[in-house]
Amino acid sequence: MSELNFIQQAPDKTTANVLVVPVVTGADGVHAHVADLSKKAVTSLDALLPTLGVSGKLGSLTRIPAPSGFSAETIAFVGTGKDADALEATDLREAFGAAVRGLSHVSHVALAVASDDPETLYQAGLGGLLGAYTFGDYKVQPAPAEQITVVSPAKLKKAEFDALADEAEIVAEAVCEVRNLVNIPASDLTPVKFADIAEAYGKSEKSLSVRVWDENELEKDGFGGILGVGQGSVNPPRLVRVEYKARGAKSTLALVGKGITFDSGGLSIKPAKSMETMKTDMTGAATVLETVVAASRLGVKTNLVAWLCLAENMPSGSATRPGDVLTMYSGRTVEVNNTDAEGRLVLGDGLARAVEEKPDAVIDVATLTGAQIVALGGRISGVMGTDETRNEIIEAADAAGEGMWPMPLPDHLKSGFDSLVADTKNSGGRGGGMLSAGLFLAEFVGDTPWAHIDIAGPSFNEEGPFGSTPKGGTGVAVQTLLAWIESHTAEA
Repeated sequence: MSELNFIQQAPDKTTANVLVVPVVTGADGVHAHVADLSKKAVTSLDALLPTLGVSGKLGSLTRIPAPSGFSAETIAFVGTGKDADALEATDLREAFGAAVRGLSHVSHVALAVASDDPETLYQAGLGGLLGAYTFGDYKVQPAPAEQITVVSPAKLKKAEFDALADEAEIVAEAVCEVRNLVNIPASDLTPVKFADIAEAYGKSEKSLSVRVWDENELEKDGFGGILGVGQGSVNPPRLVRVEYKARGAKSTLALVGKGITFDSGGLSIKPAKSMETMKTDMTGAATVLETVVAASRLGVKTNLVAWLCLAENMPSGSATRPGDVLTMYSGRTVEVNNTDAEGRLVLGDGLARAVEEKPDAVIDVATLTGAQIVALGGRISGVMGTDETRNEIIEAADAAGEGMWPMPLPDHLKSGFDSLVADTKNSGGRGGGMLSAGLFLAEFVGDTPWAHIDIAGPSFNEEGPFGSTPKGGTGVAVQTLLAWIESHTAEA
């Protein structure tokens, strides 16, 4: 990861290979959004923008030799897509993320921030780190920036600047580790290997403890959903519990993640094209794992427990058949009418086990339904659950600058799960598939405050990169969950 620093300095006095200057729009055109420049210098920059054809569109990047009087070698103008009055901290994060990604061969990048607000500085630095992300495990990638410096008029002490850098680096690492896990081929990230990664965190992080259920323990303890999904694969399933205990904490929050390391659809097999990205079906588990790791490193004052529900959904002679009945951990029986509706089965077990410990609230995160993509597209996650907790997640997403939208859980869809032989089916009617999946999960949380985040589309970007988001694994929802955890810490 790039080295991040914050300094108080005039942008024109900053030495770097590239000085990135944000561009905002206005009624009279586009303007450089900088501070601590002489009026003459600001005017000279603004005069260049129309000549260069700088539009101000989010992520647009125009690089020129630095004008006389600037210490940087070159200047890169990056569009924010916003008017100066509407510009928010997360907008700068996205603009700087796009800029740093576009400057992948540059060793030292300086980001000019006009504000002295610590949150704005933090988001700027975070954007730079996220934009510098590359996944080079299987292919040589351009080297990211070695050093990112955020320059601003902020008169903070060195310790305060260092604290901002530490926080940004911890959060960026969590997001980027989710991206890494999502991008790894399924052959190299089986349920057992995923569990090993979690156990390694338990050994390296003093504040974390990890327990893993193997297939024998899962059978002994009655985790019929996880076993049923995983029984068709040569790679056995796992359930992982990762606990963070904070000194003096008054509340405990649980996070449950869907961890299907590859989803063929089982005997209800997917079309070949639909299978191409199914190595990503473990994103929910990666998200809750890295969120708890980041929270422990940040020292949040709330107890956390992450549950990773890990299985590989494959067709074979031992696979669960349509019409089979599984007994879930809660004791509820489920007729499997679609083996490709497997995520809710592993989550049902994980949720039931999580609420057994009586957390103050539980959130599950999953690449659960194609219906989410149909309804909300590839950048907006759907959020369902109990009203208060669902709304808390939406507020946290707004604060984190991640797109999430509240969705209902209509009672009339429940009839689609009626079964002649079991308490319920695992797949309902054709309409409202995202909502039906939420209704299925609701049966496993009892009275515990709960929210379900469907990240099927936003978890993996198959199109071109945008803002601070690369192509491939995105790391979506980590920032939202950390903001939600922080809000509960503040209330405690």
